[in-house]
Order: sequence, then structure tokens, then C-alpha cells
Amino acid sequence: MSDEDFLEALASLPSFQHAVASPDGDRVALYYDVTGRNELHVLDVASGDRQQISHGEVPRNARWHLKWGADGDVVYFHDDEAGNEQNDIYAISVSDEEEGAVEQLTAMEGQTVLSDVAENGETLLLGSNRDGQMNVFSFDLASQEATKLTDYERAASPGGFSPSGDRIAYTTNEAEDYNNQDLYVADADGSNPRNLHIGAVGAEAGFADWGSEGSRLLVSDNTENFSRCGIYDLETDDVTWFGDLTAEESPVAFGPDDESFYALRTRDAAIMPIRYDIESGEATELAVPEGVAAFSGAGSPILAEDRVLIRHTTPNRRPDLLAHDPESGETETLLAAEYGDLDRDRFVDADYFTFESHDGLEIGALLYDSGERPSPLVVNPHGGPRAADYRSFGMYTQFLISRGYSVLQVNYRGSTGRGREFVERLYGDWGGGEQADIAEAVRQVTAKEWVDEDRVVVFGGSYGGYSAYWQMVDYPELYAAGIAWIGVTDLADMFENTMPHFRTELMEKYLGTPEENPELYRDRSPVTHVENLTAPLLMVHGVNDRRVPVSQARIFQEALEDAGFAAGEDAAYEYVELGEEGHASSDIDQKIRMLRTLDDFLQRRLPEATTPPDAE
Repeated sequence: MSDEDFLEALASLPSFQHAVASPDGDRVALYYDVTGRNELHVLDVASGDRQQISHGEVPRNARWHLKWGADGDVVYFHDDEAGNEQNDIYAISVSDEEEGAVEQLTAMEGQTVLSDVAENGETLLLGSNRDGQMNVFSFDLASQEATKLTDYERAASPGGFSPSGDRIAYTTNEAEDYNNQDLYVADADGSNPRNLHIGAVGAEAGFADWGSEGSRLLVSDNTENFSRCGIYDLETDDVTWFGDLTAEESPVAFGPDDESFYALRTRDAAIMPIRYDIESGEATELAVPEGVAAFSGAGSPILAEDRVLIRHTTPNRRPDLLAHDPESGETETLLAAEYGDLDRDRFVDADYFTFESHDGLEIGALLYDSGERPSPLVVNPHGGPRAADYRSFGMYTQFLISRGYSVLQVNYRGSTGRGREFVERLYGDWGGGEQADIAEAVRQVTAKEWVDEDRVVVFGGSYGGYSAYWQMVDYPELYAAGIAWIGVTDLADMFENTMPHFRTELMEKYLGTPEENPELYRDRSPVTHVENLTAPLLMVHGVNDRRVPVSQARIFQEALEDAGFAAGEDAAYEYVELGEEGHASSDIDQKIRMLRTLDDFLQRRLPEATTPPDAE
């Protein structure tokens, strides 16, 4: 198989996204691109039959989740304009009588996100920044009118309706501490909001689920550093906490009998599903292989016969959709990953390791060895920054390995999975300690005999794109080339032009405001240090990106021109804008376009890198 054939074959492997169980648990709705385009499918759990419902009506990019209607006759989805994430909500019928019929429901300015559907099927719970900041709205399906329920200066995130539909849960922050997040319960019309005051000020409380009687909430809190699961009694205002605080645990949903609940446990870049028995407080890890095994869907993962819906993947195995029986431990594959003509054994597993960073802090990382000797290295910082790289399959990672590049992913300070204190190490230090962690990881890995320290490339998207820019201008001695994709370059411009909830929940939390900290905003902007660029840089940005606007790339390009850097295939930098695309895309054609752009740059800029023989 030729290099180009492998590129297209890998990017074209069918992928499913956002699989979610129906209210009765007998069906699963999911996005699936087996036809070459993302479409809505419905899978019958008992028979395994899968039916395509949409034929081009849903978005090409499967970024946003799905929700079932209360009666199981419709599925709600988000759609936008060419990836700009200014979503509205649509309904598509999955009933036999009107299968595939689509209705646009909302027509609101800005970004709209569906959080919940009332059990009576009459009302949707939404988050929207229609009026500026992200706040909570209800949407009456009969009148198709949206009603604003909250009006906070900082973002409010809707949680869910109570079973009777008379109350809502949501989170926001009214404290002076930017780091704080509180959980509220209010009447369904937004009146009588009550802060439940879970945890300490400066910590973060979260909502996962309502109990079936409406008297209990499944909640989270990270006051004690690691996130923990709790059950809040609305009648007594008492919280029962679970877990031993030795790992991050995030609640997902109550079990079907309210005698148990499900959660996710994160440790050493692996995620495992667990079930807590409420009476005894004992946790049981579900019997699925190690890797990343997350409950699937935005909502309850409960299937018929009390099984649960799980999406399972490892670094060298693509995601499978599973139905797991927690009582028997048996697992059924509902939708197996496809590999086409590719040999699944050619995909490479990751080695998880820790190292001591520049200031003695322990940092975790994943290293993929391509087998090339000496091996070029691609350093691939994750986005977020409040995110992490896990032991899961990555298309871009495996593509780079196929071209002979080993890949390094660093869970720098500020990443998730290590507790609140580890996350908060980046507050006030955006562009500081975490970038030094990445650089120190590069130094330690390139000290290995089999790594070629003269062929090291940094490639990242979103906050990883910011890291790529920053590594190239602050640690230029480490890199032979860089690829910055949808990355931040000018923090003050980002503050002014990103969506309002990103401004308050990201920029202000990590940096304050430009008025409060003008020097920090200037010093930690890669564009300020553009003159330090010494190696070829490829800049790639989607023109419809509203999270990190394309102005970020254009500002850096203009600064390069002003500093005398030339553009071109043999010059200091190359610049690509991607049409009909926003903040990355899962669309097969757009993935192929990005892979070709990446591959072409690397082959030209690092001609010494060789491609290992095909493993047919």
C-alpha cells in the first residue's frame, strides 16, 4: 500500500460518535460515517440491526452530541454554518411513519447547546449565549419559544430537569474567586434559585443526574483536590461522599434502581468505568480491558436489562461500542471498529512514563515508538489546556508513526486527571510552567540513543497550537520545524474576539483580564516573540473558527512579515487557511485535507525522515 493510499485509508475508516441510549434502552442513536459522510444511525440493541436515518441533513462534522426525545420518536441534534459552532437545535424523526423528517427548532443568535429534555417531552433545557454570556434557557416545543431562565455575568451551564420537570439544576459562579463553581437548583421557570454550597469557595461543584424521585442529586466536588462523587439530599441538605480520594472520580448517572450509580475513575492516563453501591459505599471496576472505557452518550448510559453503554479504546485499537452487564461481567460488542484493508497489528501501543520536570514536579507522558532508527520525533501537546492525553486511539498519532515519526504527548501541569491542585498550577502562569514541562520532556526523550535530536517537530491544535507557537519562539533550539493548528498567538485579541463564555471561563480564570494584567497578556503571547523563530513553521487555521478566531493566525502572519520573514515552501513559514471548517473537524474529507497538509510539510521540511516498509 502506497503512502497516499494509507493516508486515505486511515482517514476513511468508519468512526462513530456520540452514541446515546434511548429512553427505554432498547436502541442507540449515533453518528456514523460508514457511507463516507457523517449520518445519524439507530442501532437495535437486541438484534444488532443498524438503520441509517439521515441522508445529508445532519452536520458533516460530528462535534456536538445527540439527545433522544422523551418518547423515543425523535433525536435532537446541533447544526451550524460550516463549522462555526453557532449552533441551533434540530429534531429528526426516527419513527416508522415520518422517518428522516427534520425540523429546525431554535433560531437563536450565537451558540446554543442542548442539555436535557423534560420527561413529559414538552420542554428542552438549553445553554445559549444569545444575549452575550452563556446562560440557561428553556424551549417550549409547542410554541417554539425560548425563555431565558438565568442572567449571570459569568457563564451558567445547564444540568438537567428534575423527573417531574418542576425544577432544574445548573452551575455557575457568583463568587469573587474565578476558580469557583457552584451547583444551583431552581424552579423550572428560573425562579427561586438556591446555591447548594457544595464544597469550599474556590472549588468546583458539578451536576451529573437527578434521582428518580427528584429528592436526590448525583454531584461532584473537588474541594479535597481529587474530584469525588456524592449524593446530595435536597430534603436534608446533607451530602454523602464516596471514594478514598486517591484518584479522580467523576459521576455519570444513577443506576436504574437508584441503589447504585456509575462513575469514571482516571489514573495514569487510563479511564475505567466503575459502579458504586450506594448502601455499602463500595466501588467495583467494570470488567473491561484497560485503556479508555467511557460511558457513551450525553445522558444516562443505561440500556435494557440494566446493561450499560460503553465506548472502549486503547492506543492501538480503534473505539468499539459495547453493552456491558455489570452483574455477570459479560460484554457484547454492539458496533466493532472497522480496519478495512489495514492490518490492525501495524498500530503502535503507547508507553506511559513519568519524569521530574524543571522544578521537581512529576509529570506524566505517553511515548509512541515508531521503530525507526534513529527516529525523528513529533512532540504533540494536547489542547485545553484543561484536558489530557489518554491511552486512546489517535488517528493523527498513528499516521505520524506510519511515516516513521515517534510521538511524544505530555500531560503538563494544568492537565486533568491529577486533581485540582495540578490543574491550578497553570492559573496565572499560562505559557509558563506547562511550556517548560513540554520542553523538559523533549530534552529527556531526545537523550535516548534511538531518538534523532536533530529531527524534532512540534505539532498541536487549539491550546496545543498555542503550545506549538510558544515552543517555536521560546525553545527554538529544540525544534527542526513546527506545525501550529488553530492556535492562539495574541492573548489580548483572543480575549476580545472569542465567545463570551470562553472569555470568562478560560481567559479570566487563567490570566485575569488584559486591563488587570497587561504585561502577562503581552509576555505570554507568541506574537510578542516572533523574532525568535529559527525553524520552518506551518500555520493552519479554519476560517470559521469562533473559539480561536482566524485572526489569531493572521496576526502572527502579519508579525512575521513585519519582522522580515519570508513565506513559501522553502522559506521561513507557510500559511494555510481551511475553508468551510472551524475548530477542527471529524469529516473524512476534511481529515484527509489536514493529513495531506501535514504530510506534505513534513516530507519537504524534514527530507531525512524515512518511511518504514508497509506492514501489509
